[in-house]
Parts: sequence; C-alpha cells; structure tokens
Amino acid sequence: MSGSAFTSPHIKHIDRRQFAKGIAVGLVAANIGALYTVFARWGIERGLSSPDLTVLRFGVAGVLMLPVFALAWRRDSAQITGRWKVWLMVALFAGTPFGLLIFGALQFAPPSHAAVFPFTAMSVMGMVLGALVLRDRMTLRRVVGIGVVLIGLVLVSGVDASSLTLRASLGDAMFLLAGTLWAGFGIVSRKHRLDPLLATSVISISALVTYVPAYFWFTGAKHLMNADRTVLLVEAVVQGGIAGVGTLYTYSKLVSLLGPSRAAVFPALAPGLAALMAWPVLGHVPVTMEAIGLLLVMLGLIVAVTASTATSDKT
Repeated sequence: MSGSAFTSPHIKHIDRRQFAKGIAVGLVAANIGALYTVFARWGIERGLSSPDLTVLRFGVAGVLMLPVFALAWRRDSAQITGRWKVWLMVALFAGTPFGLLIFGALQFAPPSHAAVFPFTAMSVMGMVLGALVLRDRMTLRRVVGIGVVLIGLVLVSGVDASSLTLRASLGDAMFLLAGTLWAGFGIVSRKHRLDPLLATSVISISALVTYVPAYFWFTGAKHLMNADRTVLLVEAVVQGGIAGVGTLYTYSKLVSLLGPSRAAVFPALAPGLAALMAWPVLGHVPVTMEAIGLLLVMLGLIVAVTASTATSDKT
C-alpha cells in the first residue's frame, strides 16, 4: 500500500476515531483498576485476606465467562484448539500466576510499593517488549513520557527509602514480575490479534479451574465462611464482576485499539485515581503530593500516548 493511502483524509478520520475510542477505553480500564484497589483495602479492613479476594475475582469471573467460552467453542472450536499454545501463554501471563504474584507480594512489601513497582514494569516492559517483538519504535518522547509517569507514581505512593528493606525487596521483585507478565499479555494479544472477549473468557476460566480448587484445598475457605454477607456480595461484584471481567476485557480492547506500548501506560493512572476514590469509601483525604503525583502521571501519559507509533499501527 502506498504512503499516500495512509495520509488520506478518510484514513486519518478513522485513526482519530480509533484513537479517541482507545483513550476512552483506557480511562475506563484505569478507573476499574482504581476501584478494585480501593475495595480490596475495604474488604481487608473487614476481615478478608488477599487469597479470599483473589478467589472471588477468579471464581466469579470464571463462572460469568463460561457461557461466552461455550458459545465461542460452539461457533468455531478450531480457533481455540488450533491456537492452544497462544491461549496457554495468555492464561499464564494474565491468569493465576499473575494473581498469585500481585497479591502474594503484599505479604512482603508495603502497600505503597504496590502503587509503584507493578505499574513501572507494565509501562517500561510494555515499551521494551513492544520494540523487541513488534518492532514498535521507542521514541524519545515516549521514554520521557514514561519517565514522568514513574515520577508521578512515586509521589502518589509515598514510597520512602526506609521502606526499601530486604524483605520488601522480595515483594518488589514479585510486583515487577507481575507487571512484566501483564505487559507480555498485551504483546501476545496484539501480535496474534486475539478477540478481547474470548481472551477474557480463556484467562478467567483457566484461573477458575486452577486457582479456585487450590484455594479451597489449602485454606478451607474459613474467612469466606465467616465473612459478613454484605461484604462478600460487594467484593464478589467489584472483584469478580467489575474487575475480574472488566480489567481483562478493557485492557485487551485497549491493546487492540492503541497497541501494547500505549496501552501499558494507562494502568499507571490507577493509583492516583484510587487515592481520589478512597476519599468517600475509606475516608482517606488525598494529600498534596498525591494530587501532584496524579497530575504528573496524567501529563506523562499524554506525552507517551500521543507519541508516534507508525510501526506498531501497521503490525
């Protein structure tokens, strides 16, 4: 296709519409990430543990996605069986291993680190892997934008040198690995042009049949049995329905619209948005540094997302 074809008014109009749709989906994804973070803290304050929240997320999402998977199998089972290696990679990157790392890291590192390290890995590794695997150009503007995002994350989280202990470093390593896996999920989704809804169902059901049985085997679900029913209902809706399904679908859709390098920046908005949401839910009033951090993250996101991605758009 000639270069002029890419610069016609019609194509430009379609690209602008796709870009605007991607921005909207990215903001929804970031708000979902903030919502489940706030309600995870809300649930823990009311007696639930990280494994309890994880099983609600995977269990509810897996059950909700069963009809979607069954319908996809009935329509075209070959797209699943014929690409089983791709679906296995997706399940490993965004399913049970990711959940175990991201929630397990909280046993070692303080919550403030959860607002920095996984999102750092998502943004940086999304850009690096995009360049290596998809030949997505790593421009100076994008590097600067992500750098500004990372500075904003540090301010939002309130991380200080005293929290960087040997024990915390293990949790930080787990956060970084979890973020890298999530970035890998975006790369695989883009490279193989995976359907966002089908990818969501495969990941959710893989976690349903792996993590959920292990949870009941090792814990006996004691906390869930003794938890307040209202708390369980709220967490099932937020963690399982909104986050479990919504996070995977919106991120997959975001990757299909903007590419993995751009998409990887949006989750960095979640900590700042969570600080705002925590005000009415948890009574936490955002401090000045949190507000400045959120503004920096938004500025860095604008710089990084509007950088040229001509190579990736043709991938």
